[in-house]
Order: sequence, then C-alpha cells, then structure tokens
Amino acid sequence: MVTEQNLPAGRRPRVAVLFGGRSSEHAVSCVTAAGVMGAMDKSKYDVVPIGIAKSGQWVLAAGDTSQWSLSAAALPEVPPSDKTVTLAEIGGEHQLIVTAPNAVPQELGSVDVVFPLLHGPFGEDGTIQGLLELSDTRYVGAGVLASAVGMDKHYMKVVFEAAGLTVGPYIAVTDREWLTDADGVRKRVDKLGFPVFVKPARAGSSMGISKVDSLDGLDSAIEEARRHDLKLVIEAGISGREIECAVLQGRGTDAPRTSMPGEIAVSAGEHQFYDFAAKYVEDGAAALSCPADMPEEAISRVRELAAVAFDAVGAEGLSRVDFFYTPSGELIINEINTMPGFTPKSMYPQMWAASGLSYSELIDELIHLALTRKTGLR
Repeated sequence: MVTEQNLPAGRRPRVAVLFGGRSSEHAVSCVTAAGVMGAMDKSKYDVVPIGIAKSGQWVLAAGDTSQWSLSAAALPEVPPSDKTVTLAEIGGEHQLIVTAPNAVPQELGSVDVVFPLLHGPFGEDGTIQGLLELSDTRYVGAGVLASAVGMDKHYMKVVFEAAGLTVGPYIAVTDREWLTDADGVRKRVDKLGFPVFVKPARAGSSMGISKVDSLDGLDSAIEEARRHDLKLVIEAGISGREIECAVLQGRGTDAPRTSMPGEIAVSAGEHQFYDFAAKYVEDGAAALSCPADMPEEAISRVRELAAVAFDAVGAEGLSRVDFFYTPSGELIINEINTMPGFTPKSMYPQMWAASGLSYSELIDELIHLALTRKTGLR
C-alpha cells in the first residue's frame, strides 16, 4: 500500500482528484479524470473528486465516472453549483471546505495529496501548482517552473536548445507583432518554407493547430490559433515519423525512468496530422505501436534524450516527450507534455503498459512520488 511516514497508522491517503478547468481542454481533463478515478484502488485511497467549472469555481463533483465520458455528440463539462469548495490550511492540515450562501461552512476533511488532472492554461501552466505550493500541499506532477516552461512551446524550445537537444526551425509570434507588422510575420514564415504548422504557444491536445501549405492559408490559420492564445509558434514541417516516450520520475535520487518508445499512426482520411478528433473522439483514427519499429540504438537514443528533456525543464512526476525521427536517423525533439492525458486512448499510459507497468500501478507510483517528495523549494 502506498504510504507516507507522517500519515496516521491505518489511514488511507486522501487524494483530491482535480479536473475540468477554465481552458479549452476542459472536456479532455474530465475524461482523463474519469480514467484515473476508475482505475484507482478504493481500498488504498480515499478519493475526493473536485471539479473546476469553466467559470473557475471549484465544486464537489460526482464520483460516477460515466458522467465524464467523451463522445462526439456531447463533451463532458463540470456544472457550476451554489456550493463552492476551497482548500485551506487549518491546524496544520489541508482541509477541504464547502461554502454556500446562508449556510455554515462544512469541513470535508484533510487532503494528503492533490492529483491535478488539468490540461492547458490555468492548470498545466504552473498556476494551480503555485496555488498548491502556497498552501504547502503535496501534488502529483511538475512544479511551477517546469509546468510553465512545458506549457509554452516557445520557451520550451529555448530550454531544449540550451540543453543541446535538436529543435526544428520555428518562429514565435507575439500579439503585438501580428497586430503591428503582419507583413513582417508573413515574410518570416515564408522563409521557413511550406508546409508549416501554426500553433497556439500555450495550448495542448492539438487545440487551434493548423497545417498550412501556402501563404494563402496563413492568415486564417493564425486567427484560428489566436482564438486559443495570442502568442503563437509557427514551425516548419519536418519529414519524419512521430515517436513518443513516457518518462516517470525516479525514486529518491534515481534518474528518470523511460518507457519503450511508441509511434503514432494516423489513419488516412480527414486527419492531416494527429489532431483532437484522432486523439480523443474517433475510434480507429490513430493507433500506437510500442515499441516503435526502430533500430535498437535509435530506441536507446530516444529514451536517453527523453530523460534529458525531462531534466532540462526540471520536471517531476511524469511527462511525455515527443520526437520526429527523420529518414536520415536524426531525432528532432518536438515537445514535452508535463501532464499528458490519461484517457483510454492516451499514449502515456499505453506506453507504460507496453513497458510492463499497468495503469493502476502507474497511478500508485505517481501518488507515492507526490507523497514522499518535499514541499516548497527542492
């Protein structure tokens, strides 16, 4: 059983599963939470589901995981409530408090660790991590800086380059640059060569991403990406296979652990790349091959570089690192995701399962790492 030395003997760790959130990835977060809560061993943990509505309100959510399933017809959403949940430190313990108009606040009990299954801004970008740090609460996953760097595709690339990793050609475009010098942006993009991928700098789950084959389609792609983030990253297209590797923090002073690399295959049809529908909605739109069909030395190199990327941003807990494997054998890092999805279709748990670590064992390990690490500066 996962324990931590300061827990009273015989008491199960109390885990607050935090999901939903204010970002455009609200529905994906709900589905991730459904997968995690469904796999958690209730004999080991006291699970408290906390939803964050799109308004930012924290509410006590339903524990019925079927409510948070994903379908093409209806995306799950945390509904607002007249009762609000807050996390407060009372008497040295982290207490969940429920408040409602004209009612006495109700204590739900202490929390040992928070599992923040939030994707995108206001959850995966260091904001929720900062809140938990301020309250001295243990939590699963990367800290403030690593989360912020991992969320921002521009500064992520800057850090990767500083660590000696190979990054593909790209430009970053700020809101001011686009509004004051759109022609200059177009010229910079033209120098990259087509096709390019236009991406919001701080969004995930393929939200707002467009493949552009000529200048004619650039402006509309930029405006689509700007609906998700006013800062953009525009990347030159790279001819190569998409290879992913799951990373898990080592125990104590041990080095990060890496899974066997996996490869994404997107079926022919409407999907020009690994987009939102292929990831989460359409059955059979994408498949994972793990281990990827690569030479042994290339597999070893992927795992080595994934650990380098994990350490470069200062990640903790978990991350998924994505590469392009070119026909010449070069590995170009694409990105790191410090809170990868845990949906039934998500690649992170699938790669660990293929590497010998089951979904429930993976969750156990992540909670153990959170319970045993220090709070504050570390």
